[in-house]
This record gives sequence, C-alpha cells and structure tokens, in this order.
Amino acid sequence: MRRRRAPDIVWHRGPRTPCVVVLLVWVVAGGCAANAQRLETGGDRRAAPTSAVPAYPAHWWAPVSKEGAPAWEILPQEAGRGEVILSKRHELGLLSNFAPTPFTFRGRRYASLEGFWQMMLYPESANDPRATRAGLEWKYTRDQVAQMASFEAKSAGQLAENNMKAMGIDWVSFEGRRFPYRSKKPGEHYRLIVAATREKVRQNPEVRRVLLATGDLVLRPDHHQEPDAPPEWRYFEILTRIREEARGKKP
Repeated sequence: MRRRRAPDIVWHRGPRTPCVVVLLVWVVAGGCAANAQRLETGGDRRAAPTSAVPAYPAHWWAPVSKEGAPAWEILPQEAGRGEVILSKRHELGLLSNFAPTPFTFRGRRYASLEGFWQMMLYPESANDPRATRAGLEWKYTRDQVAQMASFEAKSAGQLAENNMKAMGIDWVSFEGRRFPYRSKKPGEHYRLIVAATREKVRQNPEVRRVLLATGDLVLRPDHHQEPDAPPEWRYFEILTRIREEARGKKP
C-alpha cells in the first residue's frame, strides 16, 4: 500500500518564510501594538512596574470636580503615570497626618500624628519661656493639642506659630529638649516625626494594610507644599520609606 505523502509547507512568494512563522510574528506584533496603544492612552497608568501587577482600586484616581474644591488640594486625577495622590477623599486619607489614628509613643498616647506634631510648639511647663512671655495667649494646653486631629490640630498649631513669631523663636521641644522647627537637613524634629509615623503605621493595622496596598506606586501629597519644605514636611516620602521597611526592602 502506498503511504500518503506529508503535505508540503506552503511558502509565500518572495522570501521563503513559512506561513506559520508569519502568523506568529503577526500575533506578537499585534500584541505589542496593543500594549503600546494602552501605554500611550494611559491605560496602564495604575499598574505597578512588576510582573505580578496588583489591582489598584479605580476610585483612587476617580476625577473630582475642581468647582468647590479647596485651593490647597491636589485632586486624585492630577496624579502622574505610576503615581497616586494620598487623597483625604477615600481610604488613602488614613495615611495623612490629619487622620484620627491613635498611637502611643514613648509612653504617651496621641490622637493623631498632626496632634503629636503641633503639640511640640506649645509650652511644656510653667517655666517654659513660651509660657512666661508676657502678652501671649495660649488657647490650649500641650496635652489638649496632643488629643486633637485634622484641621483642629492644624489650627491650634497655627496659633502657636503666631506666638513663636512674636517671640522670635524658631525651636520646638520634646521631653525637655529644644531643637529647630525648620531645617534644610534631617534633624531631631525629622527623626521624631519619622519614629512617630512608624508607630502610627505599626499600631493601626488598617493604616498598614492601606499603605502596603499602594504597592510600587509613587506616593504624592494631596496639598501644595512649599518648594523648600523641610524633610519632615514631606510625609509621602517618609511613608514610602516605611512601606519599604514593612516589605523587607532597604529604604
């Protein structure tokens, strides 16, 4: 019995390239083109540059109308490629200093990181130079400010800064030690803010979960900052450092 002959490979005219190879090249090229188009149109904007791409919540970038928005706010849609704004409009607001996320630091409880920050501007005792200066009013005590959060704590801090300006001082204090409030390089104030932020994340499981959920996204503030803001003002960079620590990476 005569065996059937295997079918010949069909070749295109011109260069001798098998159809199968041509088809494969076409599929790969088409896929690359599609990926390129998604990147061009911003379709992969929320994707971290890793092989296992996490699914980030779409509402983190949901557009918000600028009408009625406060002048200080950077809106979620203003994030660049691979970035996310730490907006107070959703759960990423837990990462803000303003968030009511209680923590204990060096044996004392604070209602928020903002309360911890602003209470350092207030007199520590009756003998504190800030308390003995005539003509100055301290609307709150240091302990009261430590139990504040959000804009209440921020407002209390503004009152204290006005007093500091009147006194001509540029220092704050903690546990009896004085140090500059604003410095171009990380100093004692910066180290305290980093340590307190680390405790806030460690002691609040939901804060830690939300921080780790940001994956490899670049964290950006939700408010406009001074161009030469001190390192401790850059809370988004401090949080990035803590995120890397939590993931076992070198900051």
